[in-house]
Amino acid sequence: MQPSFRFLFALLCIVPLAVLSLPAQNGLYEVKEHAHPPHGWIQHSVPPADHTISLRIGLPQPNFNILETHLYEVSDPGHHRYGQHLSKEEVEELVAPHPESLQAVNEWLASHGIQEDEITRSPAKDWITLTIPIGMAEKMLDTKYHVWKNLKTGDDIVRTTSYSLPIGLHEHVDVIQPTTMFAQFKPFRSTIVKSNEEPSSVINDALGSITNPATGLTVDASCNQTITISCLNQLYNAVGYKQSSTSKNSIGVTGYVGEYANLADLQQFYAEQRPDARGSSFRFISVNGGLNDQSKPGFEANLDVQFALGISYPILATFYSTAGTPPFKPDVITPTNTNEPYSDWLDSVINQVDIPLTISTSYGDDEQTVPESFARRVCSGFAQLGARGVSVVFSSGDFGVGDGNPDPATQTCFTNDGNNQTKFIPVFPATCPFVTSVGATQNISPEVAVSRFFSGGGFSNYFLRPAYQKRAVPGYLDTLEHGTYQGLFNRNGRGVPDIAAQGDRFRIIVGGQPAMIGGTSAAAPALAGFIALLNEVRLRQGRPPLGFLNPFIYSIGSSGFTDILSGHNSGCGTPGFNVTKGWDPVTGLGTPNFGRLKNLV
Repeated sequence: MQPSFRFLFALLCIVPLAVLSLPAQNGLYEVKEHAHPPHGWIQHSVPPADHTISLRIGLPQPNFNILETHLYEVSDPGHHRYGQHLSKEEVEELVAPHPESLQAVNEWLASHGIQEDEITRSPAKDWITLTIPIGMAEKMLDTKYHVWKNLKTGDDIVRTTSYSLPIGLHEHVDVIQPTTMFAQFKPFRSTIVKSNEEPSSVINDALGSITNPATGLTVDASCNQTITISCLNQLYNAVGYKQSSTSKNSIGVTGYVGEYANLADLQQFYAEQRPDARGSSFRFISVNGGLNDQSKPGFEANLDVQFALGISYPILATFYSTAGTPPFKPDVITPTNTNEPYSDWLDSVINQVDIPLTISTSYGDDEQTVPESFARRVCSGFAQLGARGVSVVFSSGDFGVGDGNPDPATQTCFTNDGNNQTKFIPVFPATCPFVTSVGATQNISPEVAVSRFFSGGGFSNYFLRPAYQKRAVPGYLDTLEHGTYQGLFNRNGRGVPDIAAQGDRFRIIVGGQPAMIGGTSAAAPALAGFIALLNEVRLRQGRPPLGFLNPFIYSIGSSGFTDILSGHNSGCGTPGFNVTKGWDPVTGLGTPNFGRLKNLV
C-alpha cells in the first residue's frame, strides 16, 4: 500500500461517521427513481408474474472521492505519485459500502424471504445481484413492470418508469436496475455498401505518395481511398518502430450484442497486412455466457480485433465476448439479464487480478437513455480500472450531435425528461470523465473530420467538466458566437471527444472477403493499438503503464497530437460544432504522432 494511501485510509478510519438510520421494514415507501420512456418506445403488454429478472442493487460508495483523488494523482505526469497505481485490494477498500448500508439492505432482502445463498455480491460488496420473478420484484419495489416495444427496432424489454423503496432505505441504495433504463447498447460503425466504393484488391504505393502538410510525413496516396495498418503507421509516425512485447504488456477488445471475432478472418487479414503476425491469435474470455460463434463473423468485432491487434502485435491480446440484452420472450420463462452489457463486463473485469493495460470499446448509447444514477455507477467502475493502471478507450459515436438517426435533417433530438425540449444528444459511456473518448477523421492532405458520417461529440448533461479540461474546453467555448446553440448543450459539461484518429474506409476481412468499414468504432481500436505500443515503450524502460490517459493527454502529452482544423459534426437539424484550432468537440486535441508521444511518455 502506497504511503499516502495508508495515511488517507487511516485518517478515514478515525473520522466519526454519520449515524445512518436503518429502514423500518414495513415503513412507508417513497419513489426512488422516475423516468420518462425515450422516444420510440411504447408500452406493449404485461409480462407474466413468474418471468424472472436479474436485479442489480448498487450500494453507496462513501469513499469514492478518495479513490478519485488517488486516480488523478497517479495519472498526472506532474505529480510525484505518477504511475503508482493501486492494487485490486486497495481499490476494493475504497469503493466498499458502509457496514450500516450492508445491514440495511440485508434486512430489507430478508424481509422478502431472500436468503444469502440466493444473491451474488461483488468483491467490494458494493453490488448485489439477485434473480427473482417479476411479481416479487414488483412487490419489493412497489412498482409495475410492463413489456415495452421499440418501434424502430422491434425489440421488446421489460421495464418500469418508476420504482420505490422504504424511506429509510433510500440513503443505503444508489441504484437498482433493470428498472427505468431503456438504453440499447450499439456499435458505432457505418458499413460502405456502394459498388463504387469496393475495397481495393491491391495494397501498394503504386499511386505515389502525399505529404501531410500538418506533420510533413509522407503517406501512400492510396491511403486516401483505403486505410490499412501501413497507412496508419505512416500517417501517425510509427514507421520503423521496432515492436516487441514484454510479458507485462497487454491489450483488450470488447465485443457485445452478438459480435464475434473470427479467427480465420484474422489470419487472412494478417497475411495481407501484417505477415509477421500470422499464426498468432487472441485469448478469448466469455462474460455472462458470451459466445464464440466462428460461423458468424461480425463486422464490428473483426474491425476492432484486426486493427487493434494488427497495430499492437506482438502484445498479448484478449477478446471479451459479453452476452447482450436478449429480447423478452413471454413463452420462455428463464432468467434473462436485461441490463446494459457493459455493466456485466465491468463486473467481470474488475474482479480479475490481471487486466489488459489498454482496452478498446466501440459501443455506446444516447446518454439520456441511461439513468444518471446508473451512468454514474458505471463511470465509477471505469475510474477503478484507471486507478489500477488501465487505459480505457471509447469511441465517441457516429451521429454528430444527434440522436442516432443517420440522416441529420430528420433527427428529432428531444429530451426524455417529459418536457420534449430540443437538445443535442451526447453519448455514454464516452461522456464518462474517466475514459478516453475518440472521434474520427479522414483523408491525408489535409486530415479532416469525417464528412460521410459525423464524429460524435459535444458536452455531457450528467458529468461536469473535469479539471484536466479546465483550459482546453473554455478556449473552444470562447470561439462560439454569443448565443450560438444557446440551451442546446451544457456549457459546463465534460467535453467529448478527447482525441481522434482515422475512422473511415478501413479495409478488413469478414467471412473470407475484404470489406470497407468506417466509424468512430474504427478510430477507437486503432488508437488503442498505438496506446498499447506506448505502454510497451514505458514497460521496456522499467516504468509503469500509462493508465488513465486524460491528465497526460491534456498536459505534456498535448504536443504529441496533430491539431485537426477542418470539419463539423452535424445533427439535430444543425451543422453541429465546428472544428477549430485547439480542442474542439469533434476531433478533441487531434490525432496522434507516435514518434513524438513515445518520447513524451
